[in-house]
Amino acid sequence: TLATQTDYRDGEAQTDPYSPEYIVRSGSVPEILTLAILTWGHGLPAGQAEMEIIDRIREKRAWEAALPPMDSPSNVAKRLKMMEAMERKEWAYREEEIDKLQKVRMEVIKKLLQRREENQNKRDTMRLKHQWQNHKKAKEEKMRKIHHDCALMLRKLIAKRKNCMGKLERRDIIKEYNDFSSQTYAPLSRIGFFPDDNSDYYVVKNFYLNTFAGLCELEESVQHSVSQIKNKISKPVCTITTTGYIRKSRRLEAVLAQVHQ
Repeated sequence: TLATQTDYRDGEAQTDPYSPEYIVRSGSVPEILTLAILTWGHGLPAGQAEMEIIDRIREKRAWEAALPPMDSPSNVAKRLKMMEAMERKEWAYREEEIDKLQKVRMEVIKKLLQRREENQNKRDTMRLKHQWQNHKKAKEEKMRKIHHDCALMLRKLIAKRKNCMGKLERRDIIKEYNDFSSQTYAPLSRIGFFPDDNSDYYVVKNFYLNTFAGLCELEESVQHSVSQIKNKISKPVCTITTTGYIRKSRRLEAVLAQVHQ
């Protein structure tokens, strides 16, 4: 059900519990006021650790009430002895808390180290995977080049085997013009043919077209009626109405007249 919760659910919109005002009677110390350090979200609602703190506060209050008065040397010595015992007890409790805190920290450190080791293993796995893919790609490229070279050498050997005795063959012009991949249609540059060298062979070089004086002379030699463009507007074959629509009967008459002609 956590997946269906909204970002602003009711549990997050609740405020702290209401604490009404109170008046303390003179001479009385309510026990609830000794727990003022506990607030909602910081100790409340009370758990096992908070219950232990409350029990220790009650024990300390009972111990303070049981201390003998300082009215005689014997009571003073007894009071000091009880205070030393309580202090040793407090130090023992503090040491126990420190041990618990250290254990919790050690558990957290172990989890962090384990998580870091897992992340490092993932990174190492990804790096090895990338290296393996690169080696595989290089191997495939090398194999492709080997196959290409092998096919090239085989074609060369087949071409040499056709004329292994070195006999001279007469040129077959019909065969060359029948094959569009022959030297006649597609000559190779490695045999000395460079098609770009004769690119301007078929360019028309004329005095009347390449120079301004030739153009002027050519214009004078042409009749004046040739330069005058006359466009005759053809009349519509079909009768068009004022709205620009040709009736079906008129179109049929035009088609029949064309067929008759």
